[in-house]
Amino acid sequence: MSIESSIPHMSMDKESILKLLGQVRYPGFSRDIISFGLLRGVEVSPEGKVTIGLAVTTADSAIPRKLYADIEAILQGAGIQNPEIAITVTVPKTNPSSSPSTSAPSKLPADAGVGKVKHIIAIASGKGGVGKSTFAVNLACALARALNEKGLTGRIGLMDCDIYGPSVPLMIGVNARPEMEGDVLLPLENFGVKIMSMGLLIDADAPVVWRGPMIMKTISQFASNVRWGECDILLIDLPPGTGDAQLSIAQSMALSGAVIVTTPQTAAVSVALRGAAMFSKVNIPILGVAENMSFLESADGTRQYLFGQGGGLKVATALDTELLGEVPIDPAVRQGGDHGIPVVISHPDNNAARVFKSIALTVLHKLNQPT
Repeated sequence: MSIESSIPHMSMDKESILKLLGQVRYPGFSRDIISFGLLRGVEVSPEGKVTIGLAVTTADSAIPRKLYADIEAILQGAGIQNPEIAITVTVPKTNPSSSPSTSAPSKLPADAGVGKVKHIIAIASGKGGVGKSTFAVNLACALARALNEKGLTGRIGLMDCDIYGPSVPLMIGVNARPEMEGDVLLPLENFGVKIMSMGLLIDADAPVVWRGPMIMKTISQFASNVRWGECDILLIDLPPGTGDAQLSIAQSMALSGAVIVTTPQTAAVSVALRGAAMFSKVNIPILGVAENMSFLESADGTRQYLFGQGGGLKVATALDTELLGEVPIDPAVRQGGDHGIPVVISHPDNNAARVFKSIALTVLHKLNQPT
């Protein structure tokens, strides 16, 4: 990957150099080396000599070489000749009792990845536009509240694998960059839910134009290079459809089950059935079906079925599973997503929030978790 500076050739000061370095991405991520906290110093001598210091923790020798080449290229592209670039590399220890001379490859910490996660549940839909991410965020918060009432905190995770439309960070109110500890990403946390999303690793206005192999690599990193720690339930917000990403997750992770999200109309029902068929082919049980945007309820209790009626029940019946609940159309749900405070947190007594809580309790019961 070649990196070209958009800054014209000029006499460089420290601030200009920092802007240049902000364009250098850490290999494998779209996040820059400054926001990752790798930069240890920038010096510009009176004669214009530039010295850069970095500190990297990795067992992959290709990473510092790549960083050196990218930094050198972007500085020389801005007219800075012969910069001094010093990269200090720390190799993570594999075993405290190992000899320093051992050549064994570095291993990820024991609490990285999904090894200590009891149950992994896919939140899936056959098509976009059914509110799957909104459902996933509210279900995660409802599960966290249910476990918190039993004295269990920090036991719910949400992995946003909707690569092309990562909206989970906005909906759950997180926008900071995840920190790295060695080769491991540390998930952010809000409302008792651990969160990792592609939306936290790319710039907000950056388009995601990736082919299948890059998507697979990212999903693999989310599974193995994130410190999920001890979780009772990890929800995975899948991209809509039944493409490579969905199939890869279904085949590579020990899923306890899947929840299918649909809306009432016929078009959504038929697509939801096709999407659910993928899980049956890889022997993953369907825990149930959730119907979103089911109806609009007036102040007097009358209901308007704007998108039809009974679609969720049709899907559940066809799949020989349970209709988990019908989530009504409610401005509070939309407002919660826009403001980063899910409705189950902001308005716990709201009708939609009560449905999410009921679904959460049903899911916990199906997984034999405390309710």
